[in-house]
Amino acid sequence: MKEDCSAGANIIMRIAIFTETYLPDANGVATHVKTLRDGLEALGNEVLIVTSDSKTHRHYISRNVLHCPGFTSKKLYKYSISYPISLRRLEMIRKWNPDIIHIQNEFGIGLSGLYIAKLLKKPLVYTLHTMYDDYIYYVAHKPFIPLVTKLSHVYFKSIANKADAVTGASKKIEDYFRSCGVKKNINIIPNAVELDIFDPANIKREDIAAIREKYGLSDDITAVCFCGRLGTEKSVDVLLKNWVEAIKPQDKLHLLIFGDGPEKENLEKLSQSLGLSEQVSFTGKVPHNELPAYYAACDAYITASLSENYSISMLEAIATGLPVIHKRDEMNETQYIQGVNGYVFDSAEEMAEKLKRVAALSTEEKQKLKECVRATVKQSGVKDLANYLLEIYGHIYNPEKSKRNTLVYKIK
Repeated sequence: MKEDCSAGANIIMRIAIFTETYLPDANGVATHVKTLRDGLEALGNEVLIVTSDSKTHRHYISRNVLHCPGFTSKKLYKYSISYPISLRRLEMIRKWNPDIIHIQNEFGIGLSGLYIAKLLKKPLVYTLHTMYDDYIYYVAHKPFIPLVTKLSHVYFKSIANKADAVTGASKKIEDYFRSCGVKKNINIIPNAVELDIFDPANIKREDIAAIREKYGLSDDITAVCFCGRLGTEKSVDVLLKNWVEAIKPQDKLHLLIFGDGPEKENLEKLSQSLGLSEQVSFTGKVPHNELPAYYAACDAYITASLSENYSISMLEAIATGLPVIHKRDEMNETQYIQGVNGYVFDSAEEMAEKLKRVAALSTEEKQKLKECVRATVKQSGVKDLANYLLEIYGHIYNPEKSKRNTLVYKIK
């Protein structure tokens, strides 16, 4: 995508972002929305986050977040879900008067954004974050998965066709839209990362030391981490089975698994049954503000998941200087550069060989590798993401309908 954002960067906009999940939720969508908001506001735009909140019984705005009453979904990672129709929500959005409505999910809040955009005649942007074919099993019993998958394709196609612009983080999303029958242009916009927060120079040494001490990581142990929701689609079981097959205690490698999810208990039991209790640690959910220190306490990031769509967790690890050890995934290969900031494996033996290669580096060589890895994401900051979106907003925004045409500066 072109980096000249002149189409949308000469005006200050008011953007309402509709998302089912937002901080303090710990997931990729919540992090993406927070990153996008920071970038847009840094460029002078006004942003209102519209999100579901099962802890409230009324609509209210606090710190530019519109909290909408909802309920907790047990099947969808215990996220809050709101009903799509609300006259109170409609009136609050009408009063705030956005120039652009941008939906990040496809359920209650996402549908609400779609309906409100239509009623208020506002341009609509739709970002798809998830290839739902990998997640149908959460909501449908096995015999019904083919039917539910087919119906879901019709549903997502309908939403995409109603949007003025559609975006996704990788070619995986574009291919998924095509499989759903969407023929319109798909704007590929890579996810972004908070470069300053994940800069090792800004992470306290004592926090890193405390984490390594907590998990018994002496200086001669090479720590490897995975971060994500612990669901079947993340293939953490593959990592554990590969680990016991090809890595021995004398290799002095330790796997840290950050996150929680429906498979956490099963994975812990699997780790114990494989005799990996001394080589693998499950940290549970790590708050977003603590993640930089957790990544910095490690030497590499590893994943066997084939469901990633330009993974934000992987991006955060790279921004901290961690090389990625990734099970071969040709559809997500644009996120890492083989031999520069990552290495691909096809077997347990190859996985172990790549990990041992990192472990064998001297302290000076590890530091140089971290610097090279981090350099590969220097154009993936919050303002880069915002500028990409501003270009899209600019193409569908009609300034004749707004009095807010104040000039702002573009990123050089």
